[in-house]
Amino acid sequence: MTGHPAADGPGSPDHPASESPGRRAADRPRLVVLRALGLGDLLTAVPALRALRRAHPGHEVLLVAPARQAHAAVATGAVDRVIPTSAPGRAVPGRIDWRGPPPDVAVDLHGNGPASHRPLSRLRPARLLAYAHPPERTAGPSWREDEHERDRWCRLLSWYGIPADPQDLRIRVPERPSPAPGAVVIHPGADAAARRWPAARFSAVGAALRATGHRIVITAGAGEAGLAHDVARRAGLPRSAVLGGDTDPPFAELAALVGQARAVIVGDTGLAHLATAVGTPSVVLFGPVAPRLWGPPPGPQHRALWHPDDDAARPGDAHGDVPDERLLRITVPEVLEALTRLPRPARFALTGAGG
Repeated sequence: MTGHPAADGPGSPDHPASESPGRRAADRPRLVVLRALGLGDLLTAVPALRALRRAHPGHEVLLVAPARQAHAAVATGAVDRVIPTSAPGRAVPGRIDWRGPPPDVAVDLHGNGPASHRPLSRLRPARLLAYAHPPERTAGPSWREDEHERDRWCRLLSWYGIPADPQDLRIRVPERPSPAPGAVVIHPGADAAARRWPAARFSAVGAALRATGHRIVITAGAGEAGLAHDVARRAGLPRSAVLGGDTDPPFAELAALVGQARAVIVGDTGLAHLATAVGTPSVVLFGPVAPRLWGPPPGPQHRALWHPDDDAARPGDAHGDVPDERLLRITVPEVLEALTRLPRPARFALTGAGG
């Protein structure tokens, strides 16, 4: 799930979000990072982006990413602006729209092979930080398949002498009112059916929570309006309970909703990582991929539900076109029970808001 493309203003692809006092962005050395993926991918890279910012305080940090990620990227506090790019599905962009002299540093936080190395190499950076790819004799550490995404990119930077903390993942909640403070946010969508729990089960969860007095919001990414309204209708919720659908909700609105929510119930998708980033308790449903690769940090704040056959990290196809069998083993009562075990956010413990 993602935010709207950035408008032409501060923090947009054409304007830096911040500049060093007394020094124009054009005069600063530039650090270019490739991470041209979705919202969840961006948020798992926050610890690495923060480490790069700390290690290069005088650089302008530019993130090569879809334009719709611009507001989220700036919200991390580690990115000055986005160089917009696009590619079909999860393919790597073939080129980077670069203007100006070669960057001082280029960092591949996208992949571990020539597809992501080459667009950065074509910029002729003074230094390229990337995972090793022996056929191309690319220097760097060895790639590990069984590694959490946050740890993966922090390890890359640590190999190059840049300290990075995988737990440095929080972002600031926007200072704007939530459209539904204290609500339980249910997000039934995902970009692949393999990670999409059945709509009827999300509806059953929503109906049970509505019956016990909780306020419910159903969120939808672009193209998910039909799914979200179907879940709301079956749960006995009004159409006004749905946020988004025709397009992605603006990032600031979505972050305010999630940041001021009682809890989030979601599959293995971008909104789960947003809940982690803003510190909102969550119940996250896993199927084809293990939580140890993409899940929230351990602890009482988040409940990761998963029923594998063995200890395989990727027992299913994360981009498959049918719900993964492990995901289907998660039941409605199990989700409701997990929700009751989540801590109550301090802001609601003090004010009494929310269910």
